[in-house]
Amino acid sequence: MKRIAVLTSGGDCSGMNAAVRAIVRSCLASNLEIIGIQKGFQGLIDRYYEVLSTKSVSNVLQRGGTFLQSARCKEMYDEAGQRLAAENLAGLGVEGLIVLGGDGSLKGALALAKRHVRVIGIPASIDNDIPFTDMALGVDTALNNIARAVDNIKDTASSHDRAFLVETMGRNCGYLAVVSAIACGAEYSLIPEEPFDLEAICQELRRRYQQGRSNSIIMVAEGAGNAQKIGEQIKDKIGFETRTIVLGHYQRGGSPTVFDRLLAARFGQAAVVNLLKGEHGKMLGLINSRMVLTPLDDVIGAGIRPIDKLLLRLANNLAI
Repeated sequence: MKRIAVLTSGGDCSGMNAAVRAIVRSCLASNLEIIGIQKGFQGLIDRYYEVLSTKSVSNVLQRGGTFLQSARCKEMYDEAGQRLAAENLAGLGVEGLIVLGGDGSLKGALALAKRHVRVIGIPASIDNDIPFTDMALGVDTALNNIARAVDNIKDTASSHDRAFLVETMGRNCGYLAVVSAIACGAEYSLIPEEPFDLEAICQELRRRYQQGRSNSIIMVAEGAGNAQKIGEQIKDKIGFETRTIVLGHYQRGGSPTVFDRLLAARFGQAAVVNLLKGEHGKMLGLINSRMVLTPLDDVIGAGIRPIDKLLLRLANNLAI
């Protein structure tokens, strides 16, 4: 193997640049040429690429986002686009591909694997909804971003006897909402995986207000419902004035945490090492602190990673 390519796809997350840096340096240490595909799978279709060097990844370790950029690619949904992408890789002399991204990106990686492209996937998504990995790249940084925001919100909430509904990302996965609720001392986390009774929540919050509580924080996963609409439903029923904050894309950016930098380094190096060993058509995952390979077919077939029931129990117990 003489030439490997790397691309970042789907939603950006902190740690992608650190992973690409690790991939580049690991390739160069093994006398491999490394090509960076720009703008994700779209760049693969349109042949946007650059040969990467140590200079290319200088001063990117601490940067959020992805310097290779990302874009949606409709062509990868059909066979003609997938065939063209595979042909373009062959035309560039690429013998191995590393794909960083979430479930949609990994589906693209699987489509190329079925066209005999040697590919390794790296889970990179703040949602933490990808199975066969305890943590995806970018999750820890997103949680730290949320915690900083909620800590600030809590200051003003306690100053004015207010309840804040804080909406997090996560699509149909409530991981960010649950873990940030534990970390920030929120009273409730509303998530798509668990049913919730708004009337019962209102009664409990009013009881707390009557006991003299000075504020309340409710974390809302975007897949559980629109936080603004939920806020309108509970307004005037809980004693507290209600306010809604949608954190949105703020969660994705910023300098990656030490955890994400280390995870990125481990993922990047392991991806190169395993391609050189002949492994492909698989995704790397962090399982019990170890790098583990799982066939992409199994990853995609498993659907959304289920939320840990122990986390739900912990969030509920600590909210008393």
